[in-house]
Amino acid sequence: MPHPTTRDEHDDLDGPPPEPVHYAEQSLLGALLLDPHRLGETGPLDPGHFSNPAHGALFRAMRAAPEPDAEQQGASPSWLNTVLAAARPHAPALSAPYLHTLIQVCPRPQHAATYAKMIRADHARRCLRLHAGRLAQTAADTTLPHRATATLQQADVLSRFLDGLSGRFPPHPGSLPRTPLPAPPARDTGDEALDEERLLIATATAHPDEARQMRWLAPEDFALPLHSALWQCLTSLIHCGTPIDPVTVLWQAQRHGLLSHDITPTDLLALLSTPVGSPEHWGEKVLQRAVLTRALSVALRITAYADDPANSPHQLATGGRRALADLTALRSRWQHATSPAAPRTTHHGLVSAAPRAGPSPRTAPAPIRAPR
Repeated sequence: MPHPTTRDEHDDLDGPPPEPVHYAEQSLLGALLLDPHRLGETGPLDPGHFSNPAHGALFRAMRAAPEPDAEQQGASPSWLNTVLAAARPHAPALSAPYLHTLIQVCPRPQHAATYAKMIRADHARRCLRLHAGRLAQTAADTTLPHRATATLQQADVLSRFLDGLSGRFPPHPGSLPRTPLPAPPARDTGDEALDEERLLIATATAHPDEARQMRWLAPEDFALPLHSALWQCLTSLIHCGTPIDPVTVLWQAQRHGLLSHDITPTDLLALLSTPVGSPEHWGEKVLQRAVLTRALSVALRITAYADDPANSPHQLATGGRRALADLTALRSRWQHATSPAAPRTTHHGLVSAAPRAGPSPRTAPAPIRAPR
C-alpha cells in the first residue's frame, strides 16, 4: 500500500504542499469506497466540510447512491462507477484512477470515524477564520452608515458560532490556546479623531454638569495619551466638586505633570476655551472609535488562534470566547451611551428628552503640539 503522503494527480506540484486535512479527506473517501457501509460512522459530516470541493462532491455522491450489497462490492466496480458518474457534474476533474488512488492511500478503513472528526475540526477552524475576518472587515468599513452597530451585530454572529462550536466538540484539559497574540491594531490618530477628542475635552470643560453623567466614557477610550490624561484631570475635578473652567483644568494638568515645552499653558488654554456642541455628542464619537478598535483587535486575536493548527476546536472556542469578553464591557458602555436619553424636567416644569447636540458651525480648537 502506498504511503498516504504520496502525491497524486490532483496535487499542485508547483504550489505549497497539501495541508494534513487533505490526507484525512483522502483517507476517509478511500475507506468509504472500500467499505460503503462505514458512511454511518462519519457522524454529522457534510459535503461542505471538505476543504477540497471535489472531495465534497464525491462524498455527496456516496451518500446519495444506494449502498451496494456487501458481497458484490469487492467483485464489481459498479458502485464506484455510480458514485463517479454522480460526482463528475460537480467535479469534472474526478476520474476513475483518482478513486483507485483514494483506496490505495487509505491506511486503515476502520479509522473512518476518526478521519471524519479531523475533517470537521479543520472545517471549524476555517469557519472561525471566516467569521473573524468578517468582524475585522466590518469594523474597518468606513462606508457603513452605522459601523459600530453593524460591527457589534457581526460580533454576535461570531459569538453564536463559538457557542455552537463548543457544543459540537468535547472539552479537554489544557483548553486555553498558547498561540502568541498579535500586536494590537494602531489607534486612529488622524486629524478627525484627534479633533473630536479635543472638542470633547473643551465642551466638557464648558458643561461639567453634562460631563458628570458620562460615566460610560473611560480614559482608555482616547487615542492620544495626552487627551486621556486631560480627561482624567477633568473627571477628577468633577468628582471632587471643584469649580470647573479652563484655568482650574490647567492647574490640575500642571499637578499631573502634563505641561512641557511641547504643551504650553497657552496651548492648553486655547484648547479648553473653544467648546462646540455637547459633551455627549463628542463622547459618543470617541467611544465609537474605541469600540471599533477593540473589535478589530478581537478579530485579529481570534484569527491568530484559527491560524495556529496546534489549537483544537475546543481551544478555539475557549480562546474566542475570552477574546470576545474583552469587547463585552466596552459594548455595555456603548449601549448605555447610545440608549435613548431619559426624560428630564426643564426649568418650566415640562418633561422633555435631553438632546445630544451635534457641533454648531464653529471652528475646532487648534491642535496642541503633542507627540502622538
